Amino acid sequence: MLQRLTLVLAWTLLFLPTALAVYADDAYSVDYHLALLGLPHQHTTFFQPPYQGSKASLLYSLSERNILGAINPKDGSIVWRQPLQSTSNATKGFLRASQDADTVVTAVDGQVAAWSASDGRAVWVHTPGSAPVHDLEILEIETGKARTEGGKDAILLVGGSNSYMKRIDGTTGRIRWEYEDTSGDAPLQVSVSPTSVYYIATHTTLIGGIKIKVVSLDPITGLKLDQQMISSDSDLSSIDGILFVGANTASPIIAWTDKAFKTVKINVLGSKQVSSFNVENSAKEEVERIDVIAPHKTHTVPHFLIHYQSNKNHWADVFHVNLNTASITKAYSLPKLAGRGAFATTTSDANVYFTRVTESDFSVVSSASHGILGRWQRKGRESDPGSSLQPIHAAAELVTKSGTVSAIRCAVLFEDGDWALFRNGELSWTRHEGLASATYAIWAEAGNGDALAEELKVEGHANPIEAYIHRLKRHVHDLQSLPEWLQSLPRKLLRSFGGPQTEAESLDIAGHDRFGYHKYLVVANEDGYVFVFDAGTLANEVKKFRALFLPTGQKWTRPNIGISFQGDIFIQDPTTEQFLNIPNPFGKELKSPSFSPPASALSSMPLIVGAEYIPGKGVIVGRGTVEPEPLWQFKPSAGERIVDVSTRETYEPVASIGKALGDRRVLYKHINPNVMLVIAANDASHRITVYLLESVSGVVLYSNTHSNVDATRHITSAVSENWFSYSFTLIPSTPSSSAGHVLVIAELYESSIPNDRGSLGDAANFSAINYASSSPEVIEQTFHISEEISSMAVTQTKQGITSRDLLAVLPSSNSIILIPRAVLDPRRPVGRNPTKDEAAEGLFQYAPVLEFDPKWYINHKREVLGTKKVLTTPSGLESTSLVFAYGGDVFGTRVNPSGSFDVLGKGFGKLQMCATVAALGVGVFVVAPLVSTFIPLRFFTCENVKSSIATNTTQVKRKQINAQWQVS
Repeated sequence: MLQRLTLVLAWTLLFLPTALAVYADDAYSVDYHLALLGLPHQHTTFFQPPYQGSKASLLYSLSERNILGAINPKDGSIVWRQPLQSTSNATKGFLRASQDADTVVTAVDGQVAAWSASDGRAVWVHTPGSAPVHDLEILEIETGKARTEGGKDAILLVGGSNSYMKRIDGTTGRIRWEYEDTSGDAPLQVSVSPTSVYYIATHTTLIGGIKIKVVSLDPITGLKLDQQMISSDSDLSSIDGILFVGANTASPIIAWTDKAFKTVKINVLGSKQVSSFNVENSAKEEVERIDVIAPHKTHTVPHFLIHYQSNKNHWADVFHVNLNTASITKAYSLPKLAGRGAFATTTSDANVYFTRVTESDFSVVSSASHGILGRWQRKGRESDPGSSLQPIHAAAELVTKSGTVSAIRCAVLFEDGDWALFRNGELSWTRHEGLASATYAIWAEAGNGDALAEELKVEGHANPIEAYIHRLKRHVHDLQSLPEWLQSLPRKLLRSFGGPQTEAESLDIAGHDRFGYHKYLVVANEDGYVFVFDAGTLANEVKKFRALFLPTGQKWTRPNIGISFQGDIFIQDPTTEQFLNIPNPFGKELKSPSFSPPASALSSMPLIVGAEYIPGKGVIVGRGTVEPEPLWQFKPSAGERIVDVSTRETYEPVASIGKALGDRRVLYKHINPNVMLVIAANDASHRITVYLLESVSGVVLYSNTHSNVDATRHITSAVSENWFSYSFTLIPSTPSSSAGHVLVIAELYESSIPNDRGSLGDAANFSAINYASSSPEVIEQTFHISEEISSMAVTQTKQGITSRDLLAVLPSSNSIILIPRAVLDPRRPVGRNPTKDEAAEGLFQYAPVLEFDPKWYINHKREVLGTKKVLTTPSGLESTSLVFAYGGDVFGTRVNPSGSFDVLGKGFGKLQMCATVAALGVGVFVVAPLVSTFIPLRFFTCENVKSSIATNTTQVKRKQINAQWQVS
């Protein structure tokens, strides 16, 4: 019976699934990536079929970040995107698409290119030189040679000392003809009609006015046909008054207005007649903007719309152009509505339609009549109080049947940076393109996660009686939630085995976060908006609000934002330099690892000195918490400018004060939480100087100089614990000198002698104000790397036990890598193999070239465009650090510098473990009675054991004697 039961139990355990010893790759499951384009421009956003004969359209856009992309209108995902390489910092780019073509053409300073509309493949690239690009248009005129492949020719306008117009072949990118303007007039735009190509420039008069010059060119040869000077000097004092220059229409126009927005004047290109129209503003409202909306198709009727926007209302007028007389007449007006609005134009055959977007609905009218062809109430954004309802501009696509509009989808850019698509008024998707201009971010946590630790700290500092009473009250308070916990226990058990989640549990992710993965991020962008979302999943944006109302043209480039000691968000207004306190803006108490102490506590605090970098003055000053006057000031040498400043993280625990050597001796680390790394560049001598400052006393602890450095490239650094790192690019001074990208790592120790603390000796305390000790011992090493590094960060963990690895942003490959700290150890032996003791430490031979291992790329196959900054923070597990990258695309992940030593992998089977334990329990329960039956306990008495041993010994001796007799 016992043998059968044992055999059954063995076979049962054999067929249970074995546990996985290697954890599965967590790529694309623990990380997230929000691929962004940036805010789209109105004149470079449109719906277009990707190729001739396609029944579906893509949404194309060239953003203010000069990123070209194609969006799938169904779900808002990016089909493809291409970052354009501009030779200047100008954000103005041009995107044009020809009718029935499979390419789109772009132009930025220094590059003109054609791209496949379906997959973003480069068809051809033309380099116009260093001259700025002023305009780009597509030549829709048939030249007698039908094109079956590629796109139609493009007309390019570039400036410089002389202006040039170039006709570029749409298939090969070669120049077909070129027109040069040597008059010195400023180039403005290009326009194309079915019969001519127009070059528009501005001529400044002696009294400061501006006249508009229009030159007609032959589209076949590029020869000058006619020239006209439009008298606009009485209205125009700058080109900002020019509202619109139409192109690719049956009758292109140019429109301008005066400074007061009282009159709009329009000229049909090729004629001398100027039509003047008064802006109807009976309410005497302040007109903020006037836009001209017109189609870009040569086969459509010559109708256009003028949109007027005041501080309270918006309205529009529709105009018709007579092709025979070149006269312009006002056809009808659209009524004035409250709030802000936007208009989009759509064509169907020769008909033109205008879509009106308000804060509440969509409506469509024909350019021929004011009758509304369709109206849809806008739904989907009203539920979010932080979302703006004010549209900036829109692009629409219509389905028309029998003179009515049966369906519409409209992509709208809102004031808060959200780009959303509505299908028949219903919100289909939203892209948070405002995050692409993020300039600052901080970590935050919801609730008071350290409440128990604070309570235990109070009990630890109280006398035994008070501590006991405090503990008893705490337990009584915890018992109040016992019934609710018992009710939720079955649901938690089911959820741990993959069971379904309720809607409240799925929304409250951070409330059920046991490992500290779901922290919050507070992100500020350059437009004055603040976003708060869950950094663990980025599944849903939590909230956003407008923190500042900035003047037109001003950007919030250096936000000063934080979380106060009470959990409120405080923001500094860059105009008034006053702090705005926003109490509990999201309905949740937020806290940050770096609290700002309350003002009432400052007077009782000891003197704390902090260093501040002032970019405008190029100096670093040290100030105390009590005295606002600077205590010290650091300014680099003459001719140098500060290019990068790095400090240690506010919350950075140190697990060990020394490094254990292979022979069990210790090198004591120089650990100072107040160190600051400053890099200054001298552009004239191509040299950078690295300064390590003590931010309390202002003393320079260490300095180093590097020559032949390209100061125009990225120079970045990071500081952590007792080491720092920085990167720069070398330029060759001689053909034999080294060049390329360099990564420097340095470690600080109290002494170079093991088991020695240097000048500190056995001192228990150290004062940075009375700095009397010598500088730390610095061990430095240099590595040549294959790519430039634009930003650095260091992983952080809760206790500081896990290795602190270096995070680096690689802009050329749009990647983020995690370089192991052991690879960057400056104590690696040079020119020899490591000794036995060095090998015991994990050291290996130094190599001057550091090759980036593909396993170091934490973004895997994703392209993370435009990353400006990387943040890290500890999670609830010592092995795991949270990473967040922003400034372009939004990317977040979890990294394990020393491996996942304190968390089970995804392959761990809970059901298998429970089944194994249950099977063992059943086996023990069944076998125990059988053992007690066949082997009585009294058998194991001393007398029985001795008798059994004697009997066995006698039997063994008899067998040995019998064996000997048989042999003999």
